[in-house]
Amino acid sequence: MKFTKDHEWVSLDGDIATVGISKHAADALGDVVFVETPDAGKAVSQGDSFAVVESVKAASDVYAPVSGEVVEGNAALASSPETVNADPEGEGWFAKIKISDASQLDALMDRAAYDAFLATL
Repeated sequence: MKFTKDHEWVSLDGDIATVGISKHAADALGDVVFVETPDAGKAVSQGDSFAVVESVKAASDVYAPVSGEVVEGNAALASSPETVNADPEGEGWFAKIKISDASQLDALMDRAAYDAFLATL
């Protein structure tokens, strides 16, 4: 699993990246009440907003950690947005993206580097 400074995570399986927000981000948001995930077929570019998560505290964009094409949005989050709080780095994933440039993963942090980054906040 790799992480961005915007608190997204990526888990790679072949050329399919599963993307979500980190536990740190989910905890900071508080109770998630709405999630908008992208539709299959949507092209995303690294750094662009591709999903929205709303909590009782705030609404936040979710940024694509890699470029590619969405192959699946997590439709279950529409009826169960609380899954993002319960399991942010598992069942609370937002989208699966067929990556177009695997080298983009090289710029992301591993868990140890992400934890060190969080300690600076």
